[in-house]
Formats: sequence, C-alpha cells, structure tokens
Amino acid sequence: MPRVAGVDIPAQKRTEIALRYIYGIGPTRAREICNKTAIDPGVRANKLTEEEISKLAAIIESDYVVEGQLRRQVQQNIARLREIRCYRGLRHIRGLPVRGQRTRTNARTRKGPRKTVAGKKGVKEMHRA
Repeated sequence: MPRVAGVDIPAQKRTEIALRYIYGIGPTRAREICNKTAIDPGVRANKLTEEEISKLAAIIESDYVVEGQLRRQVQQNIARLREIRCYRGLRHIRGLPVRGQRTRTNARTRKGPRKTVAGKKGVKEMHRA
C-alpha cells in the first residue's frame, strides 16, 4: 500500500480513484494531480514507482490543503461562526441544519433520533374531539 500525505492509499485501485481516499481530494483534483505529475490515471497504485509516489506526495504537499490541516481549518471556521454567534453559528450550536433545509419534517441526521413527547395528540385527533 503506497503512503501519500499520511494516508495508505489502496493498492489495487486506479491512481485517480486511490487518490480520493485522501481527505480533501475529489475526482477533479485527483485528475488534476495526475496531469501535473504526468502519471497515467489508469495505472494501479501498486504499479507506481517510488519516484512517482514521491512526485505525487510533493505536488499534494505543496499545492493543496489536505487531511489534518484541512480538517483543522474547517473546525476553526465553524468555531469562528459559533464565536461571533451569527445565524450559521447558532445552527451549529443547536445541532440543526445549517444550509436552509426544512426542519418540520426530516433533518433527522442533524437532530438525532426522534424524542417522543408523552400525551401530545396529533392534528387529526384534535379535530375529532
């Protein structure tokens, strides 16, 4: 398993796919990196030479923010929003969706499992009474 940017990339996958295992590198950046280093994106990661792996590592390290540094940057941005108590910061604090999604229904990923309220009747049941 070749190691690039502190991550073991899968050996049996094509280079452009294997690079995506690095946090901060998606399909477009992976192709871009392969073009910059003149490495065929179709070649398997285990077929790369030490020289090619060091080329990949050098390009990624110099031109892109990835892995721990990127994670830290994202956390700092969220912390700043919380600190200044802007709308998005408050949504982060309350654990609600940040990007304008509805919360009356759905939003279960951010809100967590449903908390059932005892004795609360539904709208249909109230109209029957």
